[in-house]
Amino acid sequence: MSRVSSIFKAGLFENRVAVVTGGATGIGRAITDELIHLGCKVVIAARKQERLDQACADIKAGLSTESVADIASLQCDIRNEEQVSGLFKFTLSKFGRLDFLVNNGGGQFPCPVSQMSLNGWNAVVQTNLTGTFLMCREAHRAWMQENGGVIVNIIADMWRGFPMMGHTGAARSGVDNLTKTLAVEWAADGIRVNAVAPGSSIHSDTAAANYGDQKVFEKAKPGVPAKRLGTPEEISAAVCFLLSPAASFISGETLKVDAAGSLYSPLMWQIPEHSKLPAYKWNKADDDSFGKSKL
Repeated sequence: MSRVSSIFKAGLFENRVAVVTGGATGIGRAITDELIHLGCKVVIAARKQERLDQACADIKAGLSTESVADIASLQCDIRNEEQVSGLFKFTLSKFGRLDFLVNNGGGQFPCPVSQMSLNGWNAVVQTNLTGTFLMCREAHRAWMQENGGVIVNIIADMWRGFPMMGHTGAARSGVDNLTKTLAVEWAADGIRVNAVAPGSSIHSDTAAANYGDQKVFEKAKPGVPAKRLGTPEEISAAVCFLLSPAASFISGETLKVDAAGSLYSPLMWQIPEHSKLPAYKWNKADDDSFGKSKL
């Protein structure tokens, strides 16, 4: 895992076990990579076995012989109650515990609500809302009710509505509320529950490919006060912070990672082009850019 240059200390998550849905690609892969780099044992889950196999092979190839981290995978449709239950049984059988759950798995497609079919609506709501509910509930039942843990739900930038994405906006808003509810209901079980809301300007090659447009995220740039796109590493860093002991008194919160994009209105305040908020990246080739990006 030499390509990861985490801001967090080495070994932070040694002897910890995490489940990351959608952990083979995009933002989920960044989260998986950083957790592994920090010594965590990670089970990644997704519907496409070939992506899971490739991610596991890549990560294992990069592990040093001294690393206590490990990676495993299981094909899982988070909308399927039986498969979700099986995911946690697999995790406990493989690694013997469950400390972290990162609900990153999800999906949507652009479509105005007036043209949206009921099947399309249900597919997105069931994946993003019902799937997150099932994952949280089964993690609680399988381990966290008796042993505690930390849950981070990945949602979206839906604070001003979500035109062309009404299904996922409604679902992610539901997850935001579910996060708050579980933070209270499960506090006495020693469980913290938070969410991270990536801005629509977070560039992911995988997501761009799914939308069939590698420049789809560029459209969001004018509405970002940082005047640049965000990186998957910036989401991963937020997730790792919320999983860490540094966030031990934070629960029921949603951390927006959008460079204040959800607050910005060009009609009221004009921000000129600038490059004064550089990206946080695990830059594979340019260590200087990583150093400069520690804001």
